[in-house]
Order: sequence, then C-alpha cells, then structure tokens
Amino acid sequence: MAISDWPEGERPREKLLDKGPASLTDAELLAIFLRTGVTGKSAVDLARELRARYDSLSRLFAAELDDFCAVSGIGPAKYAQLQAVWELARRALAERMHEREVLGSPQAVRDYLRMTLGALPYEVFTVVLLDAQNRLLGVEELFRGTLTQTSVYPREVVKLALRHNAAGIILAHNHPSGVAEPSQADRMLTKQLQDALALVDVRVLDHFVVTAGRVCSFAESGYM
Repeated sequence: MAISDWPEGERPREKLLDKGPASLTDAELLAIFLRTGVTGKSAVDLARELRARYDSLSRLFAAELDDFCAVSGIGPAKYAQLQAVWELARRALAERMHEREVLGSPQAVRDYLRMTLGALPYEVFTVVLLDAQNRLLGVEELFRGTLTQTSVYPREVVKLALRHNAAGIILAHNHPSGVAEPSQADRMLTKQLQDALALVDVRVLDHFVVTAGRVCSFAESGYM
C-alpha cells in the first residue's frame, strides 16, 4: 500500500508536523528523506530495509557509495543527498562547539566525535585543539590505521599543538570493534602523550574512545 493511502495520522510527514520529529521511528524519518519507494515497496519499507542492512544510523551514513546503491531503488542521487544531510549535521555540531567553551558543552563534543568517527571501519586518531579559555581552535585527524591498531607518534601531536598555539587538547580515537573500553595500549599511549605535551605546557584534558553506540571518557572513567 502506498503511503498516500495510509490514514493521515500514520503518514510520516504528517506525523512529524503534528507530533514533532522525535515521535518518528528511524525508518519513518528515512522515509521522509527518500520520499518515494519502488514497485512493491513503500518509502517506509525501503527505509526499513536500509536500516536493517546497516544495523545503525551511523553505519548507514558511513556506507560507501557502491554498497549503498546495491539496495534496489537507491542510487547515487539519494546517496549524495544523505551525505549532504550528514555533513550539515556535523557542521551544526561543530558550530555548537565553536560558540562556547568546549568543556561547557561536552555532549556536543561527544556527538561530533561519534558522528565523525563512530562508524569508520578503520582506526583514526583525532586531536581537538583548544585555546587557554578552552575554546575550540580546530579538530584534526592525525593518524589513520588498520582495523586493529594505528601508530601514534607523540612528537607529531606536540608539533600539531605548537603549530596551533594550543593550550590544551582532547584526544580521540575510534574502536571499529565496537568495544568502547580503553585498552592497556590506549592508557599507555595517553600517559606518553601527557608527559610529552607537559614539556611544552599543553594540557591533555581528556581522551575519548569512540564507537557507533558509545563514547568512553578517560577522565570520567578515572584513567587520567
């Protein structure tokens, strides 16, 4: 049955306008984005298939073009639109971090890192650079590794902090395994970076381990 034949209160667009976006399921929100289905499938059916295929929204947005377009009824135009929506959301979160002292909006930092790193199939090490008032100077990906490890060189982190004249930094990396608990190697690396950056009077304020579903803070977990 086409969505236009559904009772008005059950149609995703009308439901959103009446009750707000939070009242919709993931599939209903995706259906509004998709707009139309294909023969034998409504937009909601197609959205449910996409949602099930990728298991999470973050993995859906991180999908490669060829894999995304393997779903019948989905093409490059939809992929481009979806990536544009995701990038706008990332930029909106970056603006929130720029607008205020970063430690005063910790959820924006977590959301930004989870959107940026959470669904990646390889490990990435990122540095959030802050001034003396903990305002955002920039976010830079510094190292990219394999599924299981990445090589992080303390001297490169120190050079990056000095280049931006940063007074403090927040470290972040993802665990493609989906396990957010820091490893022993993660804790050792954090201590090495703290010691190296202390020599140039740069504070390490936190280290986040990011997965698609969770962000673990070293500071909150007592690891630093």
